[in-house]
Amino acid sequence: MTQVNESLLLIDGHSLAYRAFHALPVENFATSTGQSTNAIYGFISMLINVLRDESPSHVAVAFDLGRQTFRLEEYAEYKAGRAKTPPEFHPQIDLIKDIVVAMGIAVVTKEGFEADDALATMARMGTEAGARVEVMSGDKDSFQLSNETVTILYPKRGVSDLNRMTPAAIEEKYAVTPANYRGLAALVGEKADNLPGVPGVGDKTAAKWLATYGDLPGVLENAESIKGKVGEKLRDHIPEVERNFKLNRLLDDVDLDLNYEDLKWGAGDPSELSSLFDQLEFQALGKRLSAIFGEEAVPSETLAPAREVFVETLEVSGLLDKISDYDVLALDSDARYELGRGDARILAVSGTPERAWVVDLAEAGESAAADLGSALRTKSLILHSAKTQIKAWRSLGLDVDDVVGDTALAAYLLVPDQRSYELPQIALDRAGIELSETGSDSGQLALDLDSDQTASTHGHRAAALLEVHEVLAQAIDDANMGQVYRDIELPLVPVLAKMELAGIAVDEPGLSGLIDEFTKQANASAELAYEAIGHEVNLGSPKQLQTVLFDELDMPKTKRTKTGYTTDAEALAELFIKTEHPFLQHLLAYRDSTKLKQTVVGLLKTVAEDGRIHTTYQQTVAATGRLSSLDPNLQNIPVRTESGRRIREIFIADPDIDNARLLTADYSQIEMRIMAHLSGDAALIQAFKDGEDLHSYVGSKVFGVGIDEVDSAMRSKVKAMSYGLVYGLSAYGLSRQLAIGVDEAKNLMEQYFERFGAVKDYLDEIVEQARANGYTETIMGRRRYLPALHSDRRQLRDMAERAALNAPIQGSAADIMKMAMLKVSDRLGDLKSTVLLQVHDEIIVDVHPDEIDAVTVIVTEEMGSAYESDVPLDVNVGTGVSWHAAAH
Repeated sequence: MTQVNESLLLIDGHSLAYRAFHALPVENFATSTGQSTNAIYGFISMLINVLRDESPSHVAVAFDLGRQTFRLEEYAEYKAGRAKTPPEFHPQIDLIKDIVVAMGIAVVTKEGFEADDALATMARMGTEAGARVEVMSGDKDSFQLSNETVTILYPKRGVSDLNRMTPAAIEEKYAVTPANYRGLAALVGEKADNLPGVPGVGDKTAAKWLATYGDLPGVLENAESIKGKVGEKLRDHIPEVERNFKLNRLLDDVDLDLNYEDLKWGAGDPSELSSLFDQLEFQALGKRLSAIFGEEAVPSETLAPAREVFVETLEVSGLLDKISDYDVLALDSDARYELGRGDARILAVSGTPERAWVVDLAEAGESAAADLGSALRTKSLILHSAKTQIKAWRSLGLDVDDVVGDTALAAYLLVPDQRSYELPQIALDRAGIELSETGSDSGQLALDLDSDQTASTHGHRAAALLEVHEVLAQAIDDANMGQVYRDIELPLVPVLAKMELAGIAVDEPGLSGLIDEFTKQANASAELAYEAIGHEVNLGSPKQLQTVLFDELDMPKTKRTKTGYTTDAEALAELFIKTEHPFLQHLLAYRDSTKLKQTVVGLLKTVAEDGRIHTTYQQTVAATGRLSSLDPNLQNIPVRTESGRRIREIFIADPDIDNARLLTADYSQIEMRIMAHLSGDAALIQAFKDGEDLHSYVGSKVFGVGIDEVDSAMRSKVKAMSYGLVYGLSAYGLSRQLAIGVDEAKNLMEQYFERFGAVKDYLDEIVEQARANGYTETIMGRRRYLPALHSDRRQLRDMAERAALNAPIQGSAADIMKMAMLKVSDRLGDLKSTVLLQVHDEIIVDVHPDEIDAVTVIVTEEMGSAYESDVPLDVNVGTGVSWHAAAH
């Protein structure tokens, strides 16, 4: 690389790596062998960006070697009290150093000194050599280095958003020069370094003193002149200020055994770099490196193709001509869909990664939109978060459903517990493609949509989708999840879109009546609670509740938190069992009624203008593969309580059709059936085949009595235990759930496993298999990666083990339900009846009165045959005028 003017980039390795560690969730970044990589990924990603943006000729990364420095020798409490570094962090530092060296960048350390001192020394070297110097550090002590030739790059958030702290920027923010920043920090103190300052003195006061007296020595010389309590406090703490001033000085004369020319950025070792990236399973970072090193310095398999995207705005007629030669198209738009209303203006279409075309849907007109829809229905389509766009386009008459790729869904299947699946991040991580908010500057843009760069943004997104999906699809196939992706998740997109657009009718007067009813119940419970203690109290205030419970009533203490003893629902329920105090009884009833009221108020807010509720189904939220719903969340409605039944009564069949009915169909004990199938336990399988009541059957075996002799208490215990096993419930957890002793719970579990040994073997094997493979699999091959199974932290490891027990069973239930939805929707075909909702293990269908018998047969057959297992899938069906009335 040739440079017109030389520049030196210096990086505080530990500071930036620690920021990266906390910016990216450790549980989402790990190799299949369990090596945590969040700090490495964040640091190297940041390094690539800053190398690209600053184009330095010389680079060095400085690291600390430990706490034992000359500062610690002078002040034993230096940096004491810091939180213990997470065990996942330290092993990543050595790997970061290895990558940096392989990139041809100097790694600098010095025994007895901190990285800051090495940075200060190298900054002086660069300045003396006439180079422009940039110091990237998250430590504000570095501000003292800033001058006309040295700029501090200070991360505002994470490691990607940088402030350029020039002398002017420092003076504007802190009202002191860089030379005086040291004095300001000495007066105010530095919590991170355990250097207390003068009590009550903040940045403004310190800056005022420094401006008045010139520098810190001048302030201390004139300490007697500073009036008031603050002056007195300064005089009382002069020794501490002098100590701080001495310790926070960055040394620029450390013998580093190198000179400026040694910091020249070299070619690195591409082979070693490639090996390290393979080891860390980084698929896209290597591609991004090519933009910096050039193709000759990076292995060919990691190179990203040069991307010049030409975005052109057209009329619909022009677009139809452009896309006629392509079988596969990528689409992106500004589509929005909320509460039954869709909106979209811009549609970007691409058939090649080098070009995209944009049309204005708002000005196209119905006829042109219909022509475009007809053309697109003959194409295979790739989108990102397809369902939202499909719904919005349908409101414009643009009806498409042949989606062969959805980059959000594909990314979710590969990493099912990631926080979000935004296209720019996926494109960067998977394909090394950077998508800015206004599109790329490369390419010749022919934009005339009111000079709106939004067109460019969506054009670049559409073009990128083709490459990104190719990479994701290959990764899906490599993970043997092609069937889950192409046969389950993708076909479900238009089915869910249709369900969401249809919505379900509600009885709005009944909904308002429930709000009044739950409000009255809450108020009545509150009055009874006040009566029980003789005065009113804010039942929503944890602090006031703590005073009542633990001071006034002297109840046993609950778990200690930062703000006192916990008053959460679980703790108070246990406290009520112990004390049976009426205040707790009425407080818990008040909370239940208030929660129900909030649920119903939330439902009322989501009723659209058509009098229906249109929930939004999310395919990329639950790591197990289960669907979740939003606005409103229908999973929150209580299942087995009278209040839950009351709420279900307000969901009704179509009021515009005489004798319309809702049909509900759910799987009976599907998770238990899946566990029997996966474990191969002959006794459980036979019990299901014989149509036995599972919990009574298990109870008879565990307690050694006849099935008819299993009472309700026995049945409740084995039911809690059976379902608990699916979630990795321990003997302690079971004892708390059943309010029995730990020994009794342990004995109960031992008796269970004695009778059903294959279940025990399966549960043990599934965890060990997950530990060996790094993931679990469902019956259809859906994976959940669990790197925390190798964590050094027991808490994380235990959580991962419970997830390993749960994921194959819950995930298989999700697979079966989704396949059932596809089969039912397909079989309904041209009938007037349609699927409206899917909640938990239940499907709700809006049934035309002429089709009740036919739909009952269809739903029963298709749900029952969704998956062929060793255990029959039992389906319960009912019909009625409301969701509750259709219960069975």
